[in-house]
Amino acid sequence: MLKLMRLELIKFKFGWYIKGAIIANIIMTPILCFVMYLEQQERDSMITMYQEAFVMIGAMVRATFIVFAAVLIAKIVIEEYKNKTILIMFSYPINRKKMIASKLLFIAALTFITMLVTNIIVAGSFTIINSYFPIVPFSITANQYFGEALKMIPYSIATAGISLIPLYFGMRKHSVPATISSSLIVVMIACASNPAFSMVTFIPLQLALAAVGVTIAYSAIRNIEKEDAI
Repeated sequence: MLKLMRLELIKFKFGWYIKGAIIANIIMTPILCFVMYLEQQERDSMITMYQEAFVMIGAMVRATFIVFAAVLIAKIVIEEYKNKTILIMFSYPINRKKMIASKLLFIAALTFITMLVTNIIVAGSFTIINSYFPIVPFSITANQYFGEALKMIPYSIATAGISLIPLYFGMRKHSVPATISSSLIVVMIACASNPAFSMVTFIPLQLALAAVGVTIAYSAIRNIEKEDAI
């Protein structure tokens, strides 16, 4: 399985993904600082504790990388079906289920790693900037930062599962636009937040959506023998 995942890495040359993740890191920090600054100018600001700042950071990061994952699914899976290049792979003496499982596992693992790293970088950057140029009416200590960083791990795991949901829509007609556009719907559900109730921090919902994503991936793997890539 690891060899197959390594082959995917070599085959698709993911420099574009790394560059995109770096650019996302660079862009998200100033956007968050600006949004939080504007929030403080409003009397009904939702950012009154450091936990709320980290919730906003987590929501933005998760939303970004759910869409990134959909692009990966479109490129690694859907386009191969659409262009029928996957037929060549099916001709190799490799178990089809292992082949598709390695692709989906690679996508989930890459999403988890980049999302966790981005959370740590963006939250750390915000913490440092806020210590020199106060944006919110509270400071964030090292212990608070590391405590919140640990909380990012289960959410990143859940989001890695959630990121597989667009696979269902893409596989229906082997459509790249459907794959990517469906990820936006997933983002609206998984990352919705309002003063009354926040989907972002409601872990039962996050785990339920993750279970849906894993089930979709399992179904794709189980039914791979029936696919003729047409």
